[in-house]
Order: sequence, then structure tokens, then C-alpha cells
Amino acid sequence: MTYEELKKNQTIRVYIMRADEALAALGYTEHSFAHVCKVAETAGGLMETLGYSAHEVELAKIAGYLHDIGNLVNRVDHSQSGAVMAFRILDRLGMDAEDIASVVCAIGNHDEGTGVPVHPVAAALILADKSDVRRSRVRNTDASTFDIHDRVNFSVQSAKLDFNDAHTVLTLKLVIDTKYSSVMDYFEIFLERMIMCRKAAEQLHLVFRLIINEQTVM
Repeated sequence: MTYEELKKNQTIRVYIMRADEALAALGYTEHSFAHVCKVAETAGGLMETLGYSAHEVELAKIAGYLHDIGNLVNRVDHSQSGAVMAFRILDRLGMDAEDIASVVCAIGNHDEGTGVPVHPVAAALILADKSDVRRSRVRNTDASTFDIHDRVNFSVQSAKLDFNDAHTVLTLKLVIDTKYSSVMDYFEIFLERMIMCRKAAEQLHLVFRLIINEQTVM
């Protein structure tokens, strides 16, 4: 079972599309293929850079691709419902039980409300998911009616997750247009996520840094 195979699975594509439609109805930012594919590839890239096996890299990509399907059920506790959905999908597709356990555990622990980076795949998923902040995720086209989530995401002109040369420090570098949002606005809604990123980095034996507009803030 590979990430590329799952991307071609029409059933999974329907779940991802319908989950994103549900979030759109609630006024949430984009959680469709642009988001889940970016999360999958970022999570896999983190694992690969840190020297994990190709198999573990693949599990991180699969977890990233499936991590938000629980929004189809409800935004509340979507990580847990998504984990149950992923279990059923992967079990029916014949994935090995050990691999299912890793993927399901990562998905069930990716939300900042209840999640914990319990193993490297879970940690990579958290870091990839929480670092996907970008203007193109905002659906609202009327800036005058932006809520704080719209303002913060729209204000992010660039977001890069980079290692230092020794691969001991992982830094999220943001460039924010303060015309739309202040640095304090970012922290108001994302502080819990950044703390979770720090814990996830520790699981991978890394130090997490956050730099906003060239200023180190974490």
C-alpha cells in the first residue's frame, strides 16, 4: 500500500472532497487536496531528511493524506473519527496491521485539542499539518468580512519549514503582512499549535524554532 496508490482511490477522494465541503459550509479554510497532499509530502520529507526508512516515510505520507477525513463526520473530534475511518479503509485495502496501527495512531493524535506526538510518524504529521499556513487556504473573497482565522492565514505571504545544516533544529519561518494581521493575532489562534509543534520536534530529537518577520519568537 503506497501513498500514490491511495491518491488514485476514488472512494478516498470522495471522502476528502465531502469533508472539505462540510468545512466550507462552516466557514473554515481549505482542507482539500491542496492541504492534505502538502501535509503528506511535508511529513514524508521530514522523515526522509531525518534518515527514517522508506517504509516509515511512506506511512507518514499516508497519514498525511488521510488525516482530515474525519471532518466528514464532524469538525469536533475529527481526529478520532478520522482515525476510525482510516482504519476501516486501510484494513479493507489489506494493509498490514502494524502499519495500520502507526497511521491510525498518528491521525488520532494530530489535533491540538487532544493529540500527542506519540511516535515519529505522529510527530511528522503534526509538524506538517500545523505549518501549512498560507493565503490560498482562505475561501472568503471579501476582506471586510474576514474573521481572525481568515486574517491570519491571508496575512501569511510565505511559510517555510527548514532544517539547519546539522538537522538538529527545525524552524518555521513566516513572513506576515501586518496590514491584515498582527503577530499577536497569529499567537492568539496558533499558540497551542506551536506548542504542539515544539513537542513533536522533541519526539524527533529536534529543537523547534518559530521566526516571524525575521524575529525569533519561539
